[in-house]
Amino acid sequence: MIRKTRLFTPGPTPLLPAAQFAMAAADIHHRTPEFRALYTRVLAQLKEFVGTKNDVIILSSGGTGAMEASVSNLTSPGDRVLVLTAGKFGERWSGITKAFGCHVDVVEAPYGSTFTLDQVKAALKLETRAVFVQATESSTGVRHDIEGIAKLLKAENSEALLIVDAITGLGTTHLDMDGWGVDVFIGGSQKAVMIPPGLAYIAISQRAWDRMEATYNPRYYFDLRKERKNAAKGESAYTPSVALIAALGASLDYIAGQAEGNLAEGRKKLVDNAETCAAMTRAAAEAMGLKLFAPKGYEAAAATAILAPEGTDSGVIVKGLKSKFAAIVTDGQGEMKGSLFRIAHIGFFDYMDTIAIIGALEQVAIAAKLPLPNFEFGKGLIAAQKLFAAHAK
Repeated sequence: MIRKTRLFTPGPTPLLPAAQFAMAAADIHHRTPEFRALYTRVLAQLKEFVGTKNDVIILSSGGTGAMEASVSNLTSPGDRVLVLTAGKFGERWSGITKAFGCHVDVVEAPYGSTFTLDQVKAALKLETRAVFVQATESSTGVRHDIEGIAKLLKAENSEALLIVDAITGLGTTHLDMDGWGVDVFIGGSQKAVMIPPGLAYIAISQRAWDRMEATYNPRYYFDLRKERKNAAKGESAYTPSVALIAALGASLDYIAGQAEGNLAEGRKKLVDNAETCAAMTRAAAEAMGLKLFAPKGYEAAAATAILAPEGTDSGVIVKGLKSKFAAIVTDGQGEMKGSLFRIAHIGFFDYMDTIAIIGALEQVAIAAKLPLPNFEFGKGLIAAQKLFAAHAK
């Protein structure tokens, strides 16, 4: 039997064919009217995709570059900030804020869980200048309560900016930047917009732009004010990734095309698709006798984290899926390596892909003789089919 490589990873994600064609044809110079027209259109589309009236900036970097930019532009050395962490990417916020000389308070929840609003409230101080958090912690498959955090900051009359790493959250979770009062949303190209790594985008509130005028951490390439000024003219401050921007435009066109040209509705359909695929996967895993890592009610739609059966290294499942079916899923990160595996649902995934990975997982479970009492072929697939049928009504 031939093997066709398929990514089921939370980034990079499968590439949209139309975006690949756009990259191949992107033979234009970045200081020309042709590129300015493309760039202006893509920036406007990104505002619709994020769901905001705020300015959106594109950086030629990975998502971590945008995380660093949000810290360097919005804090000064000695500023007190609050980091909310429950996984590897929350820990990244801690590392970046400390690197820029912030005084960092941390609310830390164990991997596989989330923090409570009471914990956040207790850690919030009058002098807290910014709160940093993930919308989705893709290392654990857990979703955080961004709306609740935003409401808490308002209720406390806090001057702290709310800065959200939504790199895996955008396109997999219904988020409302303007309605909730979030100051920064960060996205990445290798996630829901279905193109290769190399672009990050940041939606920034007017409150955050105003804060930049009073901060003095060093910044040069990641000077967001410089990017905003140039974006108003249809240009980037420095040489952009032209091919990726062309690909991004094609991807956003595709998402809009899922809703007869309405990009905001297309985004909702993209999120609903991820939610359905994730729910199918969770139902299948539990029907097989596997345990989910995320707590009920906080499971992310970006990726489903599944614990390996007791006494089993999750690497056996990861390697089994790759060797038998060329299906690429990810092991746990950090302290969870060997304990769980993650199946993603971001971007260019659909019902057919979900059924395929569940069927492949059943095959690996039998071949690897996983200790799953009463499991037999079809249990996971039947559960997924029933859930899809219920959601499709």
